[in-house]
Amino acid sequence: MLQKTKDSLISKSARALWLRWYYFLFMTTAAILVAAGSSARMGFDKLTSPLCGRTVLEWSLGAFQDCSAIDRAVLVCAPQRLGEFTELAAAFPKFRDIVAGGAERSLSVLHGLQALASDPPDFVAVHDAARPLVTPALIQKVVTAAKLHRAASAAHPVTDSLHRADAMGGLAETIPRVHLFAMETPQAARYDLLLAALETHHLSATDEVSALIASGIHPVPVLHEGLNFKITFPRDLELAEFFLQES
Repeated sequence: MLQKTKDSLISKSARALWLRWYYFLFMTTAAILVAAGSSARMGFDKLTSPLCGRTVLEWSLGAFQDCSAIDRAVLVCAPQRLGEFTELAAAFPKFRDIVAGGAERSLSVLHGLQALASDPPDFVAVHDAARPLVTPALIQKVVTAAKLHRAASAAHPVTDSLHRADAMGGLAETIPRVHLFAMETPQAARYDLLLAALETHHLSATDEVSALIASGIHPVPVLHEGLNFKITFPRDLELAEFFLQES
């Protein structure tokens, strides 16, 4: 009896190990690069702004092109820029589909997911094109975590003090920082889970993680040591240029 129990445990362990290797060796992963924003806070188009010999968009395209964890990719852009961005993406052959985005970021991601529906991948990694400092290593790390936990996101711990304002604008409540994380991208998940989450929660979702949480999925944060900030203001472009020149 004891031997049968032992054999059963070994069999379950071997099966779990085989399934894990199956995920890593045979499960496909696609990327969705979201580049449909208006750059309103920037004051000029940030995605085609020059940055150390390339545009901001090309830095993001290149990181996913060079990442071995990504099998194919979709670029989502503003409808009026389809021609322009198709030309920009031509040098990055993993980006087989260039599709028009929606009025909100969540709809743009949904359009990207729908572009993959004819041959759906097992996993998908979504990234803001305005984060040009992302690296193939970070993408790989997030995808690996997603394969282990169903969903994952690049993130960093909140280190600033947080206070909530009252209706009059006065600071009235301190928010404890413990266990608080600020989300970055890429955010990766099983394709079917993310598609269902965004189809249900796209009106309220601020990112993929929020849609997944609303669907009962708990992504894991993936911490890293590099810079991966979003280009939002002109000073961010200057900081990114300084970092790339020094690295």
